[in-house]
Amino acid sequence: MARIPKRLAGPAQVSNAAATKYTVPAVTKTIVRHIHVENTAAGAVNFTASIGADAAGTRIFDAYPIAASTVLDHFCYYVLEVGEIIQAFGSVNNQLVLTIDGDEIVLG
Repeated sequence: MARIPKRLAGPAQVSNAAATKYTVPAVTKTIVRHIHVENTAAGAVNFTASIGADAAGTRIFDAYPIAASTVLDHFCYYVLEVGEIIQAFGSVNNQLVLTIDGDEIVLG
């Protein structure tokens, strides 16, 4: 099994509606290791992210406030299976910039 460190998503602006940022490819397992969110706005913006379709029970961040001109660096270890997704959105359209890093493990 080959483990490939890579940028999984971004850097890209986050809309104000839940949108898929990453989908685990076929024959692959993914480990999310770092989520970086930059707030480029003049005021605080809330960040929401989920593993799976956005819902209260799938969120890893639920309207988490990020102060103006600051960043959130979340070092983590989330294991995702084939077909699982990460969705994200902000309380203000196009004011947060999201980057996700991790490892893809090719199975077989």
